[in-house]
Amino acid sequence: MGISDGDTFTLLNGDNQQIKIRLYGIDCPEKKQDFGEVAKQKLSELIFNKEVRIVKKDTDRYGRTVAIVYTGANICVNEEMLKAGLAWHYKEYDQNTYWDVLEQDARQKGLGLWKQKNPTPPWAWRKEKRTEHANK
Repeated sequence: MGISDGDTFTLLNGDNQQIKIRLYGIDCPEKKQDFGEVAKQKLSELIFNKEVRIVKKDTDRYGRTVAIVYTGANICVNEEMLKAGLAWHYKEYDQNTYWDVLEQDARQKGLGLWKQKNPTPPWAWRKEKRTEHANK
């Protein structure tokens, strides 16, 4: 199993096939953003070298399986990332009000990236990087 960042990893299924998984409904800081490496480490702690169960929701434009992921102890990895303050609830793609509550709770407690005054959402960071690249 390989961890790409806080919301993307590659797993090996029972047929020894590698499947790239993108956590559904959340967006973690990119690796080069503040808390990007922290988010990657948290995901690693939750799933690295462990069996996980995925509930596929979609396939994204990059061919990744977009899924809700559960550990062997039936802990929802997507929710754990929100609880730790290491992800935004991606409301554009998910309307789960409970996940809103998890994000707001982490914000109020100042956990993870919410220790920062005005953290930049990863989608805004990616857009800024694309604009910078296009203007070069």
